[in-house]
Amino acid sequence: MPPRPAQITARVRTSRTGVLTGRALRLWALNPRWSMAVKASVAAALAWYVGVLAPAPFSDYPYYAPLGAVIATSTTVARSVRETAQTTGAILLGVVIARLADAFLDPGALSIAVVVCLATLGAGWSRLGEMGAYVTTTALFVLVIGSGDPGDFVGAYAGLVVAGALVGIGVNFAFPPLPLSPSDVALDGLRDTLADQLDSLADGLRGDRPPTAEEWDDRRFAIRPVLEKSRAAVAYAGEASKGNWHARRYSAWSVAQARRSVMLEKHANLVDHLTNLLTETETQTARDPALGPDLRPPAADALAEYAAALRALEVSTDDSIPDPPTALQHAVDALRDAVREQRSRREGDFLAAGALVLGLDRTLRSVGADADERRAEEEAGVDDVEGDGESENGENGEEGGTTERLRP
Repeated sequence: MPPRPAQITARVRTSRTGVLTGRALRLWALNPRWSMAVKASVAAALAWYVGVLAPAPFSDYPYYAPLGAVIATSTTVARSVRETAQTTGAILLGVVIARLADAFLDPGALSIAVVVCLATLGAGWSRLGEMGAYVTTTALFVLVIGSGDPGDFVGAYAGLVVAGALVGIGVNFAFPPLPLSPSDVALDGLRDTLADQLDSLADGLRGDRPPTAEEWDDRRFAIRPVLEKSRAAVAYAGEASKGNWHARRYSAWSVAQARRSVMLEKHANLVDHLTNLLTETETQTARDPALGPDLRPPAADALAEYAAALRALEVSTDDSIPDPPTALQHAVDALRDAVREQRSRREGDFLAAGALVLGLDRTLRSVGADADERRAEEEAGVDDVEGDGESENGENGEEGGTTERLRP
């Protein structure tokens, strides 16, 4: 019996060539700047030919066309269109400033100073965005280089930059970026940072004494920068889907990634709250520690289970829908019971201990809400995160995949 196509595909993927190809595709997917560089170079070469083949006086300045092509291919499809429009507006504004200065002032230091002053003010116009810098560049080019033949130079410069940008937009539209894999990696980094922070807190509570304030500082992780990085990566991937004909094919992956980003941001806030609570109230110099020697062990167990729950929820790739982990539920219940017992046995301020239990209860509700949301989306037929097993950059969901398709 001849092998099935799926068996042949599996053999190819597990072969040495298939493994090396998968690794190469993975590196390509994780470094979108590589594809950006290739597209920019192709667009610049095509734009150069457009400039060379254009009629005079455009063909006298063909090098301006690649400039427009590079502007348009250095970002997403939607942003390339927006930035091309902003660049065109910046060029026109720079032309107007230079021509007005040339009409009323003699060439020299005074005219240059006036043009730079006005162009710098114009570059700050919010509608031009980051492309506002071209106001000053264009104004100086027109004033200095185009003073001998302003009409031809202005038309050639503006026309070729726009023509090159249109070429870049075309190349970008034909091969649009959709950086979902880098966003997944950024979210993986956030997940790992949160879990590591929880493990660090748990380790700090397992000692014979509570850590000092300095020791707690050594155990704190910089969560906010990692959160901002993941948030920016997901936002960039969302913007890349606009005007992207690849986006519909990977819409389920994009939806799952956005949902995962929201979920991890919610957990980041919880972890930050728990970190501040413990590092401020359970210290060696505190008069009345929040937990004390009897409550630190169950609190450490609950935090460790929370870290394990985060990791387990993120790496689940089967079709089952995760419920709140029973180990985490039992650990939180054990901590709650221990707090109640200590409250009945001795007097003291258990507000901080109760706040820790409340925070971990919020964790359980958060995990349960994630599971409920998962169920609702699967019942609606939305969640097919695996897609067809291949990403927009050719990476494979099995051997060559960058990250596993993630279940919150």
